[in-house]
Amino acid sequence: MNLVQLEADITSIRSGSSITSINLPDYVEHTAGVSRVGALSAEAVVRDYESAAKEIEAMGTELIDAARKCEALTAQVHDAIAFMRETAAGYREEGRKIFQRIEECALFTEDVRKTCEQVKRRMAGVSFGPSSDEELAPQDPELTGIAAKVTMSEIR
Repeated sequence: MNLVQLEADITSIRSGSSITSINLPDYVEHTAGVSRVGALSAEAVVRDYESAAKEIEAMGTELIDAARKCEALTAQVHDAIAFMRETAAGYREEGRKIFQRIEECALFTEDVRKTCEQVKRRMAGVSFGPSSDEELAPQDPELTGIAAKVTMSEIR
């Protein structure tokens, strides 16, 4: 391998003739007295490392962006969970109301049934004679609707 020819080829490709003419990363500088081939080799290696470091930093930037998106998604998930909890609480409250209404209706129905049974017992305890409709008529309040059409003898 001809080092002189290699140096000539590199110099013809590179703009500028001195070693210090190429901008290097801030964390390195050429050592005085190093050969041109050594300096160029070191420069090529450090540029590869710098290029890789910049790609790693770019990945970090992408990772930060992904983390921001993840945080935004997490906030949306928290909002969705809060909405679901509110909805579930609303369903429970509605279920409680319906439960109470059904039980109130059941109690009311039971009261109506008991009242009807008491009225039937009271009616059964009353003795009616042959002219009982005529005797009781002036004492009863005036009936309307279907109650006015039913006679006491029909109830028995």
